[in-house]
Amino acid sequence: MSRTTQVITVDPNRPDPDAIEYAAELLRRGKLVAFATETVYGLGADATNPEAVARIFEAKGRPSFNPLIVHADSTAMARSCVAEWPEIAETLALHFWPGPLTLVLPRSAIIPDIVTAGQATVGVRIPRPLVARDLIERTSRPIAAPSANRSTGISPTLASHVLEDLDGRIDLILNSGQTDVGLESTVVDLTTRQPHILRPGPITANDLERLVGPLRVHEVAPSSANPSAPMTSPGQSAVHYAPRTRTVRVDDPDDLARFTWPESAALVVLGTPHLPSLPGSLTQRFHLADPETAAHDLYVVLHQCDTSATSLIVILPPPDSPEWHTIRDRIWRASRPWNDPSSGA
Repeated sequence: MSRTTQVITVDPNRPDPDAIEYAAELLRRGKLVAFATETVYGLGADATNPEAVARIFEAKGRPSFNPLIVHADSTAMARSCVAEWPEIAETLALHFWPGPLTLVLPRSAIIPDIVTAGQATVGVRIPRPLVARDLIERTSRPIAAPSANRSTGISPTLASHVLEDLDGRIDLILNSGQTDVGLESTVVDLTTRQPHILRPGPITANDLERLVGPLRVHEVAPSSANPSAPMTSPGQSAVHYAPRTRTVRVDDPDDLARFTWPESAALVVLGTPHLPSLPGSLTQRFHLADPETAAHDLYVVLHQCDTSATSLIVILPPPDSPEWHTIRDRIWRASRPWNDPSSGA
């Protein structure tokens, strides 16, 4: 691999066939290619090639107990990755694919252990963007693709985010602009008696329940139990999506006035709370008023804070309501609570 990662810009609506074929050839040769899905940029490798998949873990510094999601270009390819295809999978696939929904099912023999952290199940989905589906189709193999960033860090929604984190560690980035949705896919386990949402995402529990009935939904607050045990889905680590800069969350807006603010601090406000008077010396302020805007821009904002001279990021979370559930999940894993007023920040 060269010291500098190659970047090729492609039109998201009319991707250059030669560029896509070049990227597909790299994947067939066991190389790593980052590309945009509708959620975040993924770091792709041939899912049927364990040596190629191992390079994903090496490039990201990702622990081996954290499984990868497999991306397909069609339902037929997705079905080749699983050993069972129940009626509920067909219903959800027909309604939500291509789109940000990952279905966890028993894996087939073509998916190696390294993809699934040695477990008997695999998460599969069909991404929406044309670039992603064209790339998978031309590769003619399913693509394992976690987010294209260092492990536990902020997910990338721009090609520049990928380059900041992985330059020299991967072979190619296909730059097709900012991702449309901005948050990782919803992950639903279909191997349990009652379908279980393992990771909240753009497709909500209400969206799913209208089609398939009641679901189990995980708690927003992450658990630190058995931190090195194999996970059933990505995004279940207690620390995930986290800036390198110290990041705290403050649940009560009035507590913001009790901070001893450092000279370089950023405030990220979600929702529309009434704010107390705050110091004018805050380096950066961001307001993400509604769930759709927050989903699209949260990681862009966190990346901007992280690459500036900011020494502290303070997040005021949104209300505890269903439409903000996914945002709260990401914030809880990216930050730590501020609990001691006497200690300033």
